[in-house]
Amino acid sequence: MGYSPNEQINFSTQGINPYFLNAHDIFKLFSKKKEIAEYADRVKEIYFFGAGCSSPDKIEVISNGISSFFTKAYVSVEHDLLGSAYATCGDKEGLTCILGTGSNISYYDGKDVHNGVHGLGYVLGDEGAGTYFGRKMITSYLYGKMPADLSKEFASTYQVDKETVITNVYQKSFPNTYLASISRFMAGHRDHPWIIDILREGFQEFVDTNIKDYKNYKNLDCHFVGSIAFYYQDILREICLENDVKLGKIYQKPIEGIYNYILKKEGILV
Repeated sequence: MGYSPNEQINFSTQGINPYFLNAHDIFKLFSKKKEIAEYADRVKEIYFFGAGCSSPDKIEVISNGISSFFTKAYVSVEHDLLGSAYATCGDKEGLTCILGTGSNISYYDGKDVHNGVHGLGYVLGDEGAGTYFGRKMITSYLYGKMPADLSKEFASTYQVDKETVITNVYQKSFPNTYLASISRFMAGHRDHPWIIDILREGFQEFVDTNIKDYKNYKNLDCHFVGSIAFYYQDILREICLENDVKLGKIYQKPIEGIYNYILKKEGILV
């Protein structure tokens, strides 16, 4: 197959998180993608932005995994919050938030992100994220607090019993992905009053726990990336308005914005 330097090749993999995968796992993950195998030795630069990439040892896991497959490439590994900031803020000051499988927030001064105490993961944090809502769906169903009409459909959609849940959350790999997958139930019932209340509760908790922790939040544009923010942005907008949050951009996936930002930064794209 012919290849042009200006050609874009898109592909996707499962989420890559150094808390759940080691370098060998990452190598195997890329090896399964036939569409990129023929380009592996042509790639010169790789910029990776991912969850969990906030410490040298975790960054090394990702870097080693990628480098073992793309053997001729320079590899840069950064936290997903920096990628989010590049995509939404560009070179301007603001708050950048992630509401996807997990949740997080950071202040961006126009050049660098300043990490706070947030982003505690699916057990201790992830307010307003897919894992948060997945937990709400499961516990409400198992505790008999989910409305009867929804409970019946939930039972026919998922195999959710105590043993299955405990196995997936405490024994199997990717418990965060499992929880987030359950949250998709909300999409088909988003007009149900109970679902609306759950969404409002989750977004309000994110605002209270994360955004309001920044004393000057009312003066900053607050941007969001992630599927939860994107698909339920109508309710997210309501919560932001009620809390005097200056809502900025909302992207489902920040990859296009990151791509354009880096090309401009490198002088490749004017």
